[in-house]
Amino acid sequence: MQPFTQLTAVTAPLIRANIDTDAIIPSREMKTVSKTGLADGLFAGWRYTQIGGREINPEFVLNQPAYAGAQALLGGENFGCGSSREHAVWALAEFGIRAIIAPSFAPIFQSNCVRNGILPVRLGADEVAAIAGWVTANPVGNRVSFDLPQQVVTAATREFRFELASEPKEMLLEGLDAIDLTLKHSAAIASFQRADQTERPWIYDIGGR
Repeated sequence: MQPFTQLTAVTAPLIRANIDTDAIIPSREMKTVSKTGLADGLFAGWRYTQIGGREINPEFVLNQPAYAGAQALLGGENFGCGSSREHAVWALAEFGIRAIIAPSFAPIFQSNCVRNGILPVRLGADEVAAIAGWVTANPVGNRVSFDLPQQVVTAATREFRFELASEPKEMLLEGLDAIDLTLKHSAAIASFQRADQTERPWIYDIGGR
């Protein structure tokens, strides 16, 4: 997984509350169980004019020239609610999204973001609105900067601090998934197993008692 440290990116305002995982990747677009082949179906119900079709809807923000190549999104409350499908985050990551700013996230979606290298930034609704107002007023060349080590988002001359727990921060900074994070403690795990085997050898007796 690609580590996340700093990012300066075109940021697209998608300020809608309760954007659920079925809107992010409709079930009809989930034609694979892998992490690839899903980007084309990202926001398919909004990006395209017809269900199942691929005629571009010019009104949808990610189809507008000003937000071409966007690597970050601004969202509303409860972003990523609904089904726990990880495909939603896989589709966002494959499309190129590296960060999402919203007032709140569905917990499973937020966890899936971290596990797939996407930074979930929680800011107050007023702060999200301020950034959205700036990117909308400056559609050409708008850039929002993300500094994970300092936990700061910068838009124009304004800085917005955000909180992130130590474990998800470590995972993003080092590009670790849950298994990688566990393996970092392999020496301690092995030491515990050796001590436990000495104290309770019958548990490790294959033949059992």
